[in-house]
Amino acid sequence: MKKEEEKENGNEKKITAKNPIIDSDFPDPDIIRVGDTYYMASTTMHFMPGCVILRSYDLVRWEILSHAYQELDNTPRYYMEGNQNIYGEGMWAPTFRYHKGTYYIVFTANDTHKSHLLTASDPKGPWEHRTIEGWYYDSGLFFDDDDQVYIVHGQKTLFLTQLNEDLSGPKENGLKRIVVQDREDADLGYEGSHMYKRNGKYYIFTCHMEKGKKKTEDCFVSDSLTGEFIGGCVIDDDCGYHGLGVAQGGMIDTPNGDWYAFMFQDRGALGRAPVLIPMQFERDFPVIGEKGKVPKEIQVPDTGHIYEKLNGSDDFSYLPDEKGEVHLKCFWEWNHQSIDTAWSVTENPGHLRLHSKKISPTLFQAYNTLTQRTVGPKCAAEVTVDFSQMKDGDVAGISTFIGNYGFIGVKKEKDQYYLIMMGRPAKDTSVFGQFEYENPGIEYQRVPISDTSVCLRAEADFTDKKDLASFFYKNREGWQKLGIDQPMYFKMDLFTGCRFGLFYYSTKKTDGFVDFSKFQFFEPKEER
Repeated sequence: MKKEEEKENGNEKKITAKNPIIDSDFPDPDIIRVGDTYYMASTTMHFMPGCVILRSYDLVRWEILSHAYQELDNTPRYYMEGNQNIYGEGMWAPTFRYHKGTYYIVFTANDTHKSHLLTASDPKGPWEHRTIEGWYYDSGLFFDDDDQVYIVHGQKTLFLTQLNEDLSGPKENGLKRIVVQDREDADLGYEGSHMYKRNGKYYIFTCHMEKGKKKTEDCFVSDSLTGEFIGGCVIDDDCGYHGLGVAQGGMIDTPNGDWYAFMFQDRGALGRAPVLIPMQFERDFPVIGEKGKVPKEIQVPDTGHIYEKLNGSDDFSYLPDEKGEVHLKCFWEWNHQSIDTAWSVTENPGHLRLHSKKISPTLFQAYNTLTQRTVGPKCAAEVTVDFSQMKDGDVAGISTFIGNYGFIGVKKEKDQYYLIMMGRPAKDTSVFGQFEYENPGIEYQRVPISDTSVCLRAEADFTDKKDLASFFYKNREGWQKLGIDQPMYFKMDLFTGCRFGLFYYSTKKTDGFVDFSKFQFFEPKEER
C-alpha cells in the first residue's frame, strides 16, 4: 500500500488505500476471515522460517503474525550441504482454510514432491505438521457443508479430489474428476486454484496463462461438485504496469456482507505484490472491479487497529525465552534452513554474529544469510559490520538478494581489507533448475580500508520497474558510492523478489566470524 488517507463518511471513518495493497513480495496469497479478523498465508519458497502468516482487520493493512513452520524437511539440500540448495523450490502456493475451530494450511514442496499439511487451533501456532498422500500441485482446500473435504489441484488440467476426513490422503471410492481442462497448446494454462461455496454454488478461481498473453484470472461455477463448471475470465488487467497481469487468488467476504477478490501482480524485481479488488455478483457470477479492471484505489472502514510494520530496523538485542531459545523479529527470514551453531545474538549482545562453517565460492552457498523483504517504490538499509575476526578470503556485507544480486562488503586478502562491490551479470540466461550458483559475478570496484568496522548501505529503486540497486559505505567525509548501479530481474532461479541480506562466507578457510549491528531499514517516506 503506497498511501493511506483517513476520511469521514458520516460517523464511519474510512481508509483509502492504493493497489497493490502491499508493495512487497508476498506471492500466492490466500486469505480467510474468522470473525472480524483476516489472515493471509503467502509463499516463502526456500526462506526459513516458512509460510508467513499475516493478520488484518480491514483487508488493506497487514502485519506479520507468525510463520507456520521453523523447518520443512531434513534433506541435505535444505541445509546447503556441499553445493546443494533448494533455491526456487521448497514451499509453493499455500491454501489456507478454517473449519470448526481448526486452521489448515496445505502446500506442496516442488523439490520433494510432498504435499504438506499444517494444522493449528491458533494461527500464531503451534502448528502440527504432517504430509498428505499424493501430489496436489497449486492446490485449493475446500470443506463442504456436510464436512466432506476436497482439494482442487493441477496445471492445465484441474482435478477435484475427495480426501479422507483426517486429510491423510484421497478417500477410497471418493470423488475424483476433471473440473477444468485447458487447451493442449496452452502455456502454463490453469494453476493456483482456490475453491469456495456461496448460495449453494461452487466456485473455482484459477490463474490462466495463454501463449503470448499476460496472466489473467478465470472463475468457474457449478451447481454441484459433479456438475459442469462453467465460466471464464474475470480479470484481464495489468494496472498500466508493463503488461504484467493480475492473477492467482480468490474471494473473501466481510462481516458486513461485502465481497472482494484478492490476487497478486508481478512487479519486476520487487516480486509479486498482493492486490485487492471490490467484487459483486450478477446471476451468481462474480463481477470484479470496474468492468474487469483493478481500481487504483479502494476505500474500506478503519477499525482503528495499530499495525506492526512489515519491515523494520533491529538493534539485535534479544533475550532467550523460558526454553532458552531466541526468536528473531518476524520480518527476518534465513536464505535456507539456519545452521544454529553458526549464528548468535547473545555471544555479543546487540550484534548478530555469523560464524564461518563452510567453504563457499559465492554468496548463494553461504550459510545463514539473514534477509527481509524490500518495499516499493524505493527503500534502503544500513548496517555496521565489525570484520576484525575475518580470515583470509572471507567476504561479509549487505546484499540485494536476488538471482543477479549486487552487494557491498568487506573482503580480506593477504592481511589487507578491501571494500568491494560485486554483482552478477544482469543478462544471466540461466533458467529454473539450471542456475549457476557457483558463479560469483563481477567485482566492479574495490578500495582498501584500514579500519576493522564500517557502516554499509544498500538502496533499491523499483520505480516503474527501474529495478536498480546501489551501494555505499560511510567514511569521515560521509557516504561514498561504490561500484555500479546493479540491474535486477525477477526470474525463476530464486523465484522470489529482491530482499536485503546480511551475509558472511569463506572462500579459503573457515572459523572466522563477523558482527553486524545497528541495522536500519528506511521506507520511502523515511529516506534521507
